[in-house]
Amino acid sequence: MSWQLDSAHSQVQFTVRHMMISKVRGEFQKFSGTVNLDESNPAATTLDISIDVNSINTREAQRDGHLKSPDFFNAEAFPAIIFKSTSVQVTGGNSAVLTGDLTIRGVTKEVKLDVEFLGFAKSPWGNTSAGFTARGSLNREDFGLVWNVALETGGVLVGKEVEINIEAELIKVAETQAAAA
Repeated sequence: MSWQLDSAHSQVQFTVRHMMISKVRGEFQKFSGTVNLDESNPAATTLDISIDVNSINTREAQRDGHLKSPDFFNAEAFPAIIFKSTSVQVTGGNSAVLTGDLTIRGVTKEVKLDVEFLGFAKSPWGNTSAGFTARGSLNREDFGLVWNVALETGGVLVGKEVEINIEAELIKVAETQAAAA
């Protein structure tokens, strides 16, 4: 069954070390995607997600502008981050490892996310929703995001490891279309 990512009730967030002593958190505010969620066989589930790079928000406009520049995401040349699943390995009653191809700046690498299924719910408007949390990490330099500055005290300005945290609410597409009709 086809499901749509409900961007009003979902978040795509990241965390990265700053100056080796703190963490900066940010998010992408615009994203879309479809999920073919197989409720009877979760391992057969597939998803295709697109994230708008220009929607990055770290609560600091100058930093956001730098992240959109060729030093980092190069949003003008590569306006989207794309994730396409390749497998789902069920690891427990409500858990799985989601593997997929992540493309950033034209570079595609395999990533794995630990996923927790949070359940189904029926909205007051008659739609069925499903909730998931996904977590993982990646090395930003693997995707060509290599800009950095060495610090006088040792270390670098921006950490290499990026923690990913996704809160996803999906809406069953057939119900969404029926409600709109």
